[in-house]
Amino acid sequence: MRSHLRPLFDRVVIKELDPDRVRRSGLLVPAGSDEPPPQQGIVLAVGPGLDWWDHVGVRMPVKPGDHVVFPASAGTWAEIDEERLLVCRVGELLGVLEQTTDCPACGGRALAEHESCPVCGREGSIA
Repeated sequence: MRSHLRPLFDRVVIKELDPDRVRRSGLLVPAGSDEPPPQQGIVLAVGPGLDWWDHVGVRMPVKPGDHVVFPASAGTWAEIDEERLLVCRVGELLGVLEQTTDCPACGGRALAEHESCPVCGREGSIA
């Protein structure tokens, strides 16, 4: 039987994505280097928020399925059903990654080889 971790108050449960050690430039950051890879994960569950939030109209800024970025020092790691999960306060999250479909700079046009958009970060084909 699988367990489900239900977060309390303003906490969220996050499944960490495998850290990407290959930077956009193609540089491979070796394991054990001083520079930690970006911490990213998918929100699995969200708590109801704090009791005073309803009175002032504050809603939980993330929902299950959101792709979030968090610092290495965020929250507490728990192992549930052999799965490593992060439980942290929503205030510890750095942001939500969103896909841009209509970029104001490149407009979704095909980019030339080695060309990249400074706004959305899309890169041209290297073929």
